[in-house]
Amino acid sequence: MSVQEYLDKHMLSRKIEDAVNAAVRAKTSDPVLFIANHMKKAVSSVITKVKARQILDSRGIPTVEVDLHTNKGVFRASVPSGDSSGTYEAIELRDGDKGMYLGNSVAKAVKNINEKISEALIGMDPKLQGQIDQAMIDLDKTEKKSELGANAILAVSIAACKAGAAEKEVPLCKHLSDLSGRANMVLPVPAFTVLSGGKHAPNTFAIQEIMILPIGASRFEEALQWGSETYHHLKAVIAEKNGGLGCNVGEDGGLAPDISSLKEGLELVKEAINRTGYNDKIKIAIDVAATNFCLGTKYDLDVKSPNKSGQNFKSADDMIDMYKEICNEYPIVSIEDPFDKEDWEHTKFFSSLGICQVVGDDLLMSNSKRVERAIQESSCNALLLKVNQIGTVTEAIEVVKMARDAQWGVVTSHRCGETEDSFISDLSVGLATGVIKAGAPCRGERTMKYNQLLRIEEELGDQAVYAGEDWKLSL
Repeated sequence: MSVQEYLDKHMLSRKIEDAVNAAVRAKTSDPVLFIANHMKKAVSSVITKVKARQILDSRGIPTVEVDLHTNKGVFRASVPSGDSSGTYEAIELRDGDKGMYLGNSVAKAVKNINEKISEALIGMDPKLQGQIDQAMIDLDKTEKKSELGANAILAVSIAACKAGAAEKEVPLCKHLSDLSGRANMVLPVPAFTVLSGGKHAPNTFAIQEIMILPIGASRFEEALQWGSETYHHLKAVIAEKNGGLGCNVGEDGGLAPDISSLKEGLELVKEAINRTGYNDKIKIAIDVAATNFCLGTKYDLDVKSPNKSGQNFKSADDMIDMYKEICNEYPIVSIEDPFDKEDWEHTKFFSSLGICQVVGDDLLMSNSKRVERAIQESSCNALLLKVNQIGTVTEAIEVVKMARDAQWGVVTSHRCGETEDSFISDLSVGLATGVIKAGAPCRGERTMKYNQLLRIEEELGDQAVYAGEDWKLSL
């Protein structure tokens, strides 16, 4: 085949001429680079390779990382993991071989990506997120993604989303906004974990975490400053209380002193906020995670104190009285999982009181059927969005839309086992969820989410909008 025949066969003469004309119109000082980039843009991107590997999360437990290749680059994603998997969430595939990472290895999930998912996706357009996610769902053929593993599917889904944004030459948050059909992007209010307990910390505090929300800040950058300052003031308050001694930290970076009661913890946080001088501009949220200390229909707030456990049970009605009291005494605007995950009745009643936002985590597990039931029964009024409980970007967008249509708040959430992936930062902005829960303002796997939000705010410039006082709906 001659050169001319080759050019004619692939219609290269016309494409090269178009590129040269574009370079002339642009009056570029580097025509070779300009023409090369112009030609590259003229080629539609497709997935050419998907390669997975096993890495460690922030707890030292294996998880899945993926490199998704297109003819325009390589896009990496890794997935987080929680302390435990709920009955209604997508299934995280682990090997179960006690001789490898105590049974936590994810070699099977990695193999499924490298041998099955990769083959199914090669040649697909990364911009078509819904089609990519559906192809993996169809390949898995199970309701909870137990065949391929939700950890395998989600890692590829996120990597494809990043590739789609790159193909469109837009920021990831803008691509997510487009996929969701939203016109506006909003920087979320950060819900900083400042005190950790429950399963996340080696102390006597049964409540999982106390968080602060700088809703009075004017920008995300300012909110991050306030969160960091409050965290360090709290560290000093605890040291003073302990005679100069420090304390442990939880898996998500929250401070973890031994606390005898919820009120004691709230007093510590209140004092730290007072020392910042921001006072009314910073509110408090609590993740009770009540399922973890529910025994039958009773709640044992001393469950982590061997000498006191079992001596002072609270009924669900007692818990409601306690919530009423603390919401009256402290600037609490949100309570997550105030009751056992199957106690729909008391969750509904507490929500109906309108005292604060009531967030469903264990109650909902980001499961569309559970969310639909909660909406119909008015069981709570906010969704905690954990993407790994669902398994694909598309399904996460759909469940957020359900919550928004019901006028619910949405909190984008990390997991206790995190990675160096900041995808949830872009997700929270693109879907305008209003709040992001990414742990304490310390530890690299947590701060990188907050640092990415700083970059997004900077990139948006004058168009950047911080949720602030509108954190519940961010409309």
